[in-house]
Amino acid sequence: MPAILIDISRLLFRRFAKRLPTGIDRVSIEYLRRYKGAARAVLSYGGLHVVLPMAASTRLFALLSDESAAPLWREVLPLLVAIGKGALAEGDVRGAILFNTGHMGLGDGRYAEGLRRRGVRPVFMVHDLIPITHPEYCRAGEMEKHGKRMRNVLSMAHGIIANSADTLFHLTAFADAQGRRLPPAVVAPLAPGATAAPAGARPMAEPYFVVLSTIEPRKNHLMLLQLWRRMAQTRGAGAPRLVIIGQRGWECENVVDMLERCAPLQGLVFEYSRCSDAELATFLHHAEALLFPSFVEGYGMPLIEALAAGVPVIASDLAVFREFAADIPEYADPLDPQRWLALVDAYSEPRSTKRQAQRERLRHFHLPTWGQHFACTDALLTALDPASEKRLGDVD
Repeated sequence: MPAILIDISRLLFRRFAKRLPTGIDRVSIEYLRRYKGAARAVLSYGGLHVVLPMAASTRLFALLSDESAAPLWREVLPLLVAIGKGALAEGDVRGAILFNTGHMGLGDGRYAEGLRRRGVRPVFMVHDLIPITHPEYCRAGEMEKHGKRMRNVLSMAHGIIANSADTLFHLTAFADAQGRRLPPAVVAPLAPGATAAPAGARPMAEPYFVVLSTIEPRKNHLMLLQLWRRMAQTRGAGAPRLVIIGQRGWECENVVDMLERCAPLQGLVFEYSRCSDAELATFLHHAEALLFPSFVEGYGMPLIEALAAGVPVIASDLAVFREFAADIPEYADPLDPQRWLALVDAYSEPRSTKRQAQRERLRHFHLPTWGQHFACTDALLTALDPASEKRLGDVD
């Protein structure tokens, strides 16, 4: 196994900004846990790359893997001072594998130039191509930014890890459209990202459903809130409850307006922007089902987490969901509110036959594991010729 480097810049910057970990961050944390004690950390900004010593890397990996750890500045500041004084010797990193699992820096050509100077071999994880395939659900300009990232990935990667066959399909199509060669690639499914935690007592007496995601246009919260408004008008307090767990994202003003100013939703819809693993486990465990009405996904970690916990799922009929969950969830077109309403009604019944049928199907769910994921990545590393001197191509 070649020497391993892991770019921790995204995790470090987000921790300093006090941002809760996203699905991408949780995947990156698993890489720190996997390679702790055997890999060195890389801090990057533009064309600047600093490779930390093993002892400092191991300590940083432990801190970044623990969300309850003490403030990072207490331990990181002395490291940064030492870096500034040139006290950290990088040593020879030529030929080492560099994992970048968070897309950070990939849109900057200086990132590739820094890698080229050190002779490291980057392996990138690609989580999705949504800004390219569905720019209407993303912030303005994100299609161009992500296109640059993916072109740079195709140009400089020695290997690519895709989280799903669906993601790899779209990356392959993008490479073909760009007239570029796809580097060696592997599909390595992701295991549940939430820390295992025991469920507590039922948080509310009434039947309720959970939505677990950042609030953004492609997640389709607005459709659910409109359904709940209709149920509030027709059933009043007899309507099931809806629990929305996730931070507010971008271009979600209509959803925020509904949450903050729609009087009929008060007492029926509950929003939690910050939720501990124990609280999440409790909400999921007692829910009638997880609702996942997204228009598009690169993977869909909440679906995996819910099924792993034995919780039924009602989800959009997406190819990537069927890739891992087959016919276990109930599927609905994200543009068919009547179908969603009918399923919510059916799953709200005290002795729901549909819910019980899905619980039976859940017995056949094959949960992806991190062991399987890293077996795939190890196979990719083995397939890469350590003696090869792949030239980093042109970058944007």
